[in-house]
Amino acid sequence: MSISVTTWSLEQTSPDDLRPAAAPPGEVRIVRAEVPSAEFSRFLYTAVGDDVSWRDRLSLTREQWQKTIAAPGVETWVAYERGTPAGYMELAAQDGGTVEIVYFGLVPAFRGRRIGGHLLSYGVARAWDLAGRWPGTEPTKRVWLHTCSKDGPHAMDNYLRRGFRLFDTKVEEEAVEEGPPVAP
Repeated sequence: MSISVTTWSLEQTSPDDLRPAAAPPGEVRIVRAEVPSAEFSRFLYTAVGDDVSWRDRLSLTREQWQKTIAAPGVETWVAYERGTPAGYMELAAQDGGTVEIVYFGLVPAFRGRRIGGHLLSYGVARAWDLAGRWPGTEPTKRVWLHTCSKDGPHAMDNYLRRGFRLFDTKVEEEAVEEGPPVAP
């Protein structure tokens, strides 16, 4: 069995494109996970992505996962609400001054609380100033990401409200995976 999945690619080409969201009420902090940890990264990935079918990294060994997140120019930014991880964003510097938002999302219990717009705003600002934290990295000229029809119902709207522009759309058939969810 398969389903039709639409993937949209979006970009910003100037830091002036960013339209930040207001900070949510309450105690929400965004912190860079400066010590790459495959275990913590996998926790975030499954906590955020299980219900929207993130599966591409699940076959990685611990060593492969660690190598991926410890690469130069890769950063993980985590939103915490009162000390509990609420969501995260993974950035990856690429050639030509490009930074990809590889993963972005919230743990389901934290969705709908205005944390996503705030985390996206903060993370995109960190994508624009990433070269300042990574000597030898080209200054950012472009920030891009992709989202798909399996993501949450507010994902695309959040990206557009933060100033991203659509530059590509693809529709593909994808096999429906059988089996239990990754996280409880």
